[in-house]
Amino acid sequence: MKKKSNRLLLTLPIVSAIIWGAVIIGCSLKLSGTPYYAEISNMLYGGVISHIIIIGAALSIQSKKMKNSESA
Repeated sequence: MKKKSNRLLLTLPIVSAIIWGAVIIGCSLKLSGTPYYAEISNMLYGGVISHIIIIGAALSIQSKKMKNSESA
């Protein structure tokens, strides 16, 4: 179980980064040269920041649980 939790902690940020990277690149390519580029890019930045906060909180909680279970 411990190895599975460690693997999840390592792969979750990588998968998340790949997904967000693909979304941002796709939106940028589609919207470049349009008047909506600035508006949409601000929404994407907000999504990235909120996602980083959520993933960071989840990883922090999981890390604390793992440390507590190791010390017990």
